[in-house]
Amino acid sequence: MTGRVAAPQALEDWLGAHVAGYRGPARLTRLTGGQSNPTWRVDAPSGALILRQKPLGPTLPSAHAVDREARVMAALAATDVPVPRVHGLCADPGVFGSMFFVMDHVPGRVLFDPLLPGMTPAERAAVFDSLNATAAAIHRVAPAAVGLADYGRPGAYAERQIARWTRQYRASETVPIPAMDRLIDWLPRHLTDTGESGLVHGDFRLDNVILHPTEPRVVAVLDWELSTLGCPVADFAYHMMTWRIPPGLFRGLAGADLPSLGIPGEADYLARWCARTGRTAPPEGWEFFVVLSLFRLAAIIQGIARRALDGTANDPEAAAVGAKAAPLAEIAWDAAARVGS
Repeated sequence: MTGRVAAPQALEDWLGAHVAGYRGPARLTRLTGGQSNPTWRVDAPSGALILRQKPLGPTLPSAHAVDREARVMAALAATDVPVPRVHGLCADPGVFGSMFFVMDHVPGRVLFDPLLPGMTPAERAAVFDSLNATAAAIHRVAPAAVGLADYGRPGAYAERQIARWTRQYRASETVPIPAMDRLIDWLPRHLTDTGESGLVHGDFRLDNVILHPTEPRVVAVLDWELSTLGCPVADFAYHMMTWRIPPGLFRGLAGADLPSLGIPGEADYLARWCARTGRTAPPEGWEFFVVLSLFRLAAIIQGIARRALDGTANDPEAAAVGAKAAPLAEIAWDAAARVGS
């Protein structure tokens, strides 16, 4: 289905049974923006909703886990983490072609450029402080207290991340990237385990939150597909890669005049998160986690390069994006080399 279409009767019936106060009929609009799970805006006389579904057709067993997204957001409803209200999960593919869940539509802004063009320094400062506070709220959640004690495997999070993204990179290699080979050797030898296990978002960044329509604050966190139980320090390091990446390479801040923009520097931003989560600043092994995060991003980008070469990429800019794997790997290796061999 493309464009704006009428909801099928089976979906109308499901919405009527699971969304309090629902009044149809609904019309569906497919949203774009790179979501791996098809996402629809549902407009009805009773108000707007969002439907997230598993892609149609065969998928990898652990991929596109909309049921996990629905579960974690429902569990967080009573916490300080701002999430849309989840109305229900439907596992019956006969209703809309595949498993899906429905949540509230949260009005607001989704922005991509961390330099936040068009904002005042005070607004930028407020947005970054709200992002920081939101990340800290996620990492303060006690999984067992909200029914998420079994949401992931306990322990060895960084070790599993190294193994996973090494496999992913090797499976998608197109041309040799010496920095990636060096990182694959370096990371296991510098493995750091904080001993912590908490809720991690897995992809917490500016364009995975909704900002208030007019105010500089986060009103909802989206895209929980990669969430699990893991190391909060590693999760926050992935969020903070932005400070190490130049703006022209991949939505970064490195080299920008942050004080004049009103954007906190790396050390200040990290210290705020540490204060909010009761950690020392910087946490032990911080640079290892930054290197791991950059390695992971380079591996993801290399996967895009492979799909572009194979002709299976959805994004027409995939080849250009994929070409950024090598410079990202060089940034990661430079950071690793400063730690030591």
